Amino acid sequence: MSKKVLILSASPRRGGNSDLLCDQFMAGATESGLSAEKIFLRDRKINYCTGCGSCIDNGKGCSQKDDMAEILEKMISADVIVMATPVYFYTMCGQMKTFIDRTCARYTEIKNKEFYFILTAADNNLRAMERTVEEFRGFTYCLENPMEKGIIYGTGVWKSGEIKGKKAMNQAFEMGKKA
Repeated sequence: MSKKVLILSASPRRGGNSDLLCDQFMAGATESGLSAEKIFLRDRKINYCTGCGSCIDNGKGCSQKDDMAEILEKMISADVIVMATPVYFYTMCGQMKTFIDRTCARYTEIKNKEFYFILTAADNNLRAMERTVEEFRGFTYCLENPMEKGIIYGTGVWKSGEIKGKKAMNQAFEMGKKA
């Protein structure tokens, strides 16, 4: 049975650097015969968590009616989850943080998943990216049996498309093939 790969692109720019790395990961995964889907979070309606607690109190999931329920179903059924974000001010972008907060309704059902993280930043300093990696790890720490499989750092890129020709492009493709 082929693994199901779910790629979550939080880039606010279609064809932005982190989004291009997602495409490379997906190309590698599909070349290896895996089932892969990319969700471009910008195209989805994902409201902020209001902290109302109804997802916990009533056990029926989030009371908000947006695209998050569908994405959570896909996360629960996926074997591999790729989370990609540009790094702004040395942290993940708001789209990814909003998304993570909204997993609250069903995060206990996201079990036994392999995770890959993709980060892009204008800064070349990998150490400066660790805060963002730790934010991803903070999320996966709350899950049952997460397996961190790889991190792709696309550094030194600002303008859309600058990642092309960088080693991160090949790394994303190769990690996708091995997912």
